[in-house]
Amino acid sequence: MVLPLYLVARGFSPLRVGALVTATLVGSAAVTLAVGLRAYRYERTALLRLVALAMVATGLAFYVASPYWLLVVVAALGTLNPSSGDVSVFLPTEQALLPATVPERHRTTLFARYAFVGTGVAAVGSLAAGLPEVARRRWPQLDEAVALRQAFLVYAGVGAAVWVLYRRLPAGFGHDERRPATPLGPSRSIVYRLAALFSLDSFGGGFVVQSILVLWLSERHHLSASTTGLIFFWSGLASGCSTLAAPWLARRIGLIRTMAFTHLPANAFLVLAAFVPSTGAAVALLLARAALSQMDVPARTSYVMAVVSPAERPAAASITNVPRSLAAAAPPFLAGWLLEHSAFGWPLVLGGGLKALYDVLLLVAFAELRPPEERTFERS
Repeated sequence: MVLPLYLVARGFSPLRVGALVTATLVGSAAVTLAVGLRAYRYERTALLRLVALAMVATGLAFYVASPYWLLVVVAALGTLNPSSGDVSVFLPTEQALLPATVPERHRTTLFARYAFVGTGVAAVGSLAAGLPEVARRRWPQLDEAVALRQAFLVYAGVGAAVWVLYRRLPAGFGHDERRPATPLGPSRSIVYRLAALFSLDSFGGGFVVQSILVLWLSERHHLSASTTGLIFFWSGLASGCSTLAAPWLARRIGLIRTMAFTHLPANAFLVLAAFVPSTGAAVALLLARAALSQMDVPARTSYVMAVVSPAERPAAASITNVPRSLAAAAPPFLAGWLLEHSAFGWPLVLGGGLKALYDVLLLVAFAELRPPEERTFERS
């Protein structure tokens, strides 16, 4: 929320905003891949604590950095994620740890709760993004960029709180003494095919990462930071609540169908939002999209963890998620260029169309490869 508004307040063009968002995606992807491919060799709780410290350093660096080129460097090397989505450097280690704590039949429900908590707290963060504007109303002499910059101190503080929480995990939690020779073994082909499809989905999603949607709402509908923050609060709340329905739906139609059949209408709403002239209708369509678009998140995570062995899980989580970050890296730059030349929602049209294509291809390629609990249900 704050990142694009802060950059615009600093006087940077939409094209430069898109370029910096691209740098954050590329950097986040590189670090996430490194962590995922090395996680099987090290104690996972120690990796999580190290990443939390990197989050603290990123927030402090954004707070003190001033030149544009230095902001780009910090964005590329740090942990900041310009989207409200689930791809982050914490992700491969967390996703590998969680399945070991429950039986297979509860795995999707566990990841639904995981996604619900994440999106719920992100929604609160979006709402809090309006606080700098409230501060400026209280103290009119306060510069907008200075007010927005305080959010990066909050980001660093959250990183410190995360470090404290990870310190409470028992030593060796989720650590497997059996170290495989390679990160991926017999499931390599499945993981690579999934990664290719997820990358297509993320390439489309790169046109509509939250930072770009904030920029589009500002350019097209002239919404203030507090109003936009309120919209994304309700959007995040709708997304979070919808993830809790994913396990129920998956038990009835399967994980793959849950992913595709909820995603297709969400992408239709996204495309329609670009064409409606009224602000109210556009916001309503974005909220409707939010109510469906994240139901695939717990289903997707559960599916990947189900079709690989436990030893392969850190690498599988990383390899299926990092290419998604890389695929999403270029579109924000192009989206910024499009918005600089026209306030029409071309990024929404391109993003929604590509993501719908992914849904169709996923159904065709993986409808017959089912996780163990679905095969057991069929036999019974």
